Amino acid sequence: MKQIILVRHGKSSWNYQVSDKDRPLKERGINDGILVSNAFANKNITIDFAYASPANRALATSMIFLRNLNFDLDLFRVNESLYDFSGKSVSDFVKRLDDGLETVMIFGHNYAFTTLANTWGDQYIENVPTSGLVHIKFDVENWHAISKGTSETIIFPKHLKR
Repeated sequence: MKQIILVRHGKSSWNYQVSDKDRPLKERGINDGILVSNAFANKNITIDFAYASPANRALATSMIFLRNLNFDLDLFRVNESLYDFSGKSVSDFVKRLDDGLETVMIFGHNYAFTTLANTWGDQYIENVPTSGLVHIKFDVENWHAISKGTSETIIFPKHLKR
């Protein structure tokens, strides 16, 4: 069984004259990341490895989540392939993962994550929002064989706010 946890980066700021990769999180992005990661922590899912896009907003989101999950950062890497908006590069990356890894968490971008959540999961999602998390299980032994799985957990910030 393989499991992928897709996390879209938190809400970013456009208030700075920086490149797309360097855009920081807004305060809302930080707060939503804390909210969603705390809710996910209650699921008690063991993550074997985590990867993030090199974009500042994805890296910052990954640190919020991984710290809240008490995740061993030795099992974390940044990968350029995850700075992808179509989903093709992320899909190729996932299908090349080491088959010794069962559960992997990835931090990245839309529209890639909405596309992949709908391609791989069994619940239609119109849009994975910022700080949104989608956990999908696949009944396969090899990452290259993933296709349609089961959407196990979907946590969006709006689900946690009253």
